[in-house]
Amino acid sequence: MGQVKIFGLKKALNSNKAKMSEVIHSCIVDGLGFPADKKFQRFFPLDSADFFYPSGRTEKYTIVEVSMFEGRSVETRKEFIRLMFERFKEQLGIEPDDLEITITETPKHNWGIRGLPGDELTLNYKVNV
Repeated sequence: MGQVKIFGLKKALNSNKAKMSEVIHSCIVDGLGFPADKKFQRFFPLDSADFFYPSGRTEKYTIVEVSMFEGRSVETRKEFIRLMFERFKEQLGIEPDDLEITITETPKHNWGIRGLPGDELTLNYKVNV
């Protein structure tokens, strides 16, 4: 299971939202091994008064937070991060300095999904990759 939150300036995020969603999902599928039909994303377009970022970043500065079940290897998570930087630059024109990614892993039993604790779900994909 995974949930993705995307934060950025409203002007930049809204103009790229559909393509960015595709890019992020492709990285999740290819890098983390999620099934193609598991797409859980939320966009948070912010006014400039609500989004402060360090100097050296542009208006394209984007933060992506991924919350998922624990179990994927360090190398799998690093591959996902590499794919994100690569594809954001190639497909969205967003440089690595303008992208920050955080991954938060939690035990399955800390999730509630479809009326069950996450550790009682039957998944159609592997988490330990």
